[in-house]
This record gives sequence, structure tokens and C-alpha cells, in this order.
Amino acid sequence: MDFDLTDEQRLLADSVGRLMGDAYGSLEKRRAHAAEPHGWSERVWAQYAELGLLGLPFAERHGGFGGGAVELMIVMEAFGRGLALEPYLATVVLGGGLLRLAGSEAKQARLVPRVADGSLKLAFAHGEAQARYDLDDVATTARRAGDGWRLDGAKSVVLHGDCADLLVVSARTGGERRDRDGITLFLVEAGVPGVSRRGYPTQDGQRAAEILLEGVELTPDAVLGPVGGAAAPIRLAVDAALAALSAEAVGAMDALHALTLEYLKTRKQFGVTIGSFQVLQHRAVDMVVAIEQARSMAMYATMMAGTPEGHAAVAGAKVQVNRSARFVGQQSIQLHGGIGMTMEYLAGHYFKRLTIIESLFGDTEHHLREVTASGGLLGDLPSGSGLAK
Repeated sequence: MDFDLTDEQRLLADSVGRLMGDAYGSLEKRRAHAAEPHGWSERVWAQYAELGLLGLPFAERHGGFGGGAVELMIVMEAFGRGLALEPYLATVVLGGGLLRLAGSEAKQARLVPRVADGSLKLAFAHGEAQARYDLDDVATTARRAGDGWRLDGAKSVVLHGDCADLLVVSARTGGERRDRDGITLFLVEAGVPGVSRRGYPTQDGQRAAEILLEGVELTPDAVLGPVGGAAAPIRLAVDAALAALSAEAVGAMDALHALTLEYLKTRKQFGVTIGSFQVLQHRAVDMVVAIEQARSMAMYATMMAGTPEGHAAVAGAKVQVNRSARFVGQQSIQLHGGIGMTMEYLAGHYFKRLTIIESLFGDTEHHLREVTASGGLLGDLPSGSGLAK
């Protein structure tokens, strides 16, 4: 199989790369974006919309651009290189993914154009304090109230939940707390009575929120997908998010490795550049090997997400990406020395983002268990995967 990009995909990569260079070409620019009211740049978000990035994975009939998993991988890898702060993962990949997977034609036709033009930001409010990485562990309840619903519960570490206009909230409408069946998705306007949000910065400079739901009253139209049948779309959306995060991690590792090589070529010790020391050259090469292993598995996850064997493939990819991210991050910090851990230098910021990605939607041990439970990594790449043949 030929894994070369098509001409259109290369054009997309060039366009997003230039945008990241302009918007995030220095640590000072990233700090300026982080200092804005939402912790990211509204101007850069508008540029995403102008380039079509916000509508990329949605069907053209719903106002999107009909892109696929490969196009999303290209965008996320560029975001990783730039250390982008905008809520793309929360809005387009997670919230938008659930809208595509579970939303009716009418809901998608109404909401997707607003996502694509940047006027509607989404957040997936699913994780809870007791659940850790168990996607089925949902204690938030939704009970019938007349012809509508009443939501009560709390959601934790909701990615960019403090700036979202519309929350995709999971709640239990039946079964016990850890049952797979009985989970339902609801579209909740962030400003309705009973919804309170506490936003905060995460260690990597991104944003998250704790969300409290107290007697939130919803109309029947707020239900997204079948009542009690949200487990399947949630898993598919999270798998897509894991594939996207894997691509982002590869981009961040690429940039961190380039930064490290530049440092090795300029930092002098004993009258010569430290890059001339063979032992350090070997460590730089080991970083390349780890990055290429992660890149291969990120591509594998991109191709397999959404297929019958997709969950095991994505879990296996996350294991390798996590291991590579930790190795590349640690090697970079060690090769830089003390400067690598300062807030005034980019290396530490890349390391922080890679560390957060390592734990998002499951750490290495969790995904090893998922691969084992699925019977290992089996199956061929699906046909029509989106790469040039």
C-alpha cells in the first residue's frame, strides 16, 4: 500500500503548516494567545474557519467539507508542531464527532454550519470523578420530567468546557452505574439554568472545566441519538479522538526533536558543540526511531478507527505513542539540561503537552488492558482508507 498523500492532502498540510508558523511561530505568540479571555485566540479560530478546518470532517450536505480521517490526521499533526491552544479537539473531533455519529439529519443540518463557521463551540461532558477511564461509568442521571428531561450530576475535566456554547452531556437514563446500556446523550446550552462551570488552565496551557448540573430542564429535542444507546457512538468518538491525539503527539515530537538537534548543534562544551559527541548523536537517533514508531502507529489508528477491529488498533497505537512521547520528551529534557525545564523555553512546553496527551482517555496501562481484552492487534487496513493508491 502506498502511504503517500494526495495532491489535495499535501496542499492542506502546507496551508495548515503556514498558518501554524504565523500564529504559533514563537513562545511569545503562544503566550499572547493564552493570555486572551478564553485562553486561546479568537482571531486564529476565525482563520481555522476561513481555511475550512472547522468543517473539515463533516459532510458537504450539512455544510462541511467532506474530509476524512487522513485530513484530520494532517491537521492535528500540524497543531502538535505549533502547540495550538484552540478547542479544535473538543469542538470538531469530540463534540462534532458525536453530532455526526448520533445526530439526526435535521440536527446536523442545523448545527454543523455553525460549527464550520466558528460561531458554535462544543464540549463533550462525559468524564466523572469516580470513573477514571471507564467510558461506561456514568452516575449523572436524566429523569423524565413531563415530556422532557431533568439532568442532575457532575462532570470533571471537560476539555474546553468553560468556553463551549453547547455541551454534549452523557447521562444515565437506565441501568446501573457501570452498565453499558442505559446511557443517553443530551445537547445542553451552556447558559441554561442549573448549569454551572468552573474553568481552569491545565498543565500544558490548555483549558478544562468542572461542570455541575442541578435540575437542568431539557426539552425532548435535546436528546442526541437513541435513548439509552449512547455507548457505541461515545466509543467511536473517543477512538477518533485518540487517533487525533496520536497525530498531534507525533507533530509535537517532531518539533521537539528538531529543537533538540538545533540545541546540540549550537551548545558548546570543552570548546566544541555537544552534537559532535557520539553518545549524544546516538541518543538523537534513538529519538528518531521512537518518533517513527509512533508515526506508524498513529497512521494505523487513523486507518482503523471506526472499523470492527478499530478499538484494539487505536488502543495499541496509544500504547506506542505514549511510550514514544515519554521517551522523546525525557531525552530532550536531558539533552538540553536545565534550560529544558524553564518556562522561557519551548522544550518544556512540548514535554508538558506530551505528558498530558499520555493520560488523555487512558494511560498506557489502561490501553494495554484494552488490547488484551480485544484479543490483540489483528486485521488488515480497510480499503478506501483515504491515502493514495
